[in-house]
Amino acid sequence: MSRQDRQSFLGSDSEQTLRELCVGIVGLGGGGSHVVQQLAHIGIGRFVLVDPDTISLTNLNRLVGGTLADVEANLPKIEIAKRIIRSLNRDAAISEHQCHWQEALEALKDCDVIIGGLDSVRAKDELDAFTRRFLIPYIDMGMDVHETSPSRYLVAGQVVLTGPGQPCLRCLGVVTEDALLQEAKNYGAAGGKPQVVWPNGALASGAVGLLMQLVTPWNENPIESAVLEYDGNLHTLVHGQRHKRMLGKPCKHHPQTDLGDPFFDIRHIRAPKTPDNVERPEGSATSANSSSSKRSWWARLFSWSCV
Repeated sequence: MSRQDRQSFLGSDSEQTLRELCVGIVGLGGGGSHVVQQLAHIGIGRFVLVDPDTISLTNLNRLVGGTLADVEANLPKIEIAKRIIRSLNRDAAISEHQCHWQEALEALKDCDVIIGGLDSVRAKDELDAFTRRFLIPYIDMGMDVHETSPSRYLVAGQVVLTGPGQPCLRCLGVVTEDALLQEAKNYGAAGGKPQVVWPNGALASGAVGLLMQLVTPWNENPIESAVLEYDGNLHTLVHGQRHKRMLGKPCKHHPQTDLGDPFFDIRHIRAPKTPDNVERPEGSATSANSSSSKRSWWARLFSWSCV
């Protein structure tokens, strides 16, 4: 009996597919920690974990796996995520990076899919551009709480699946010049966006669902791009109208001729080659794919043009 028996509908070879898949999670806070937990349960075998921060007391209302003892130890969030994965899959290959994602480029380049839980609009925009250059599907999560009247609030968010040849975060209104300007004005301000555990869980589940239908054949009509809009007051997660309006229209922010540039670096310099920072249990199998084979796999799946 296999631990994956009850998810056999994902395909006869899904267990091997998931074991060989490399998923990058950028941001291991409320949303990212949910994603890590779900992917570990499903059987993902290769992880790239990126987050510069350590856990704090205010994280405990939403960071899955975090404890008071972790706060007292000032434990990095990547260590908490690694602990969750190891508790479910001792053989997982984990590449951990306690830094900003721009400092983990070499590891992220080899991911098959990247999921982002970033608060910064600028960071979302840059990560979107990075993933397009390396033909990597990107799933972005974001939520906020808006005051509608005194003591009344709207909890809202979205999950966006995008990738080469599909509408980008700018096309879909997730990244706007106004949002970038407002963020720049507030640079360095204390505090953060309101966050609670259940909306993060709903968004993370949507993100994991989008990933699973990309890599396994259970969905007869896999979705190549999507905007799932979350209304926390109505408790709904639905396909957004802004995405429907963009279907069939070319992305004007990232031309097809710009995709797949092997020398692209978000910092505008060629990143130096760094040692492979991957922790593997002794005796575990190595199933790393090269960047070229990864890009070829996704190109076959979605008929993307590798230029």
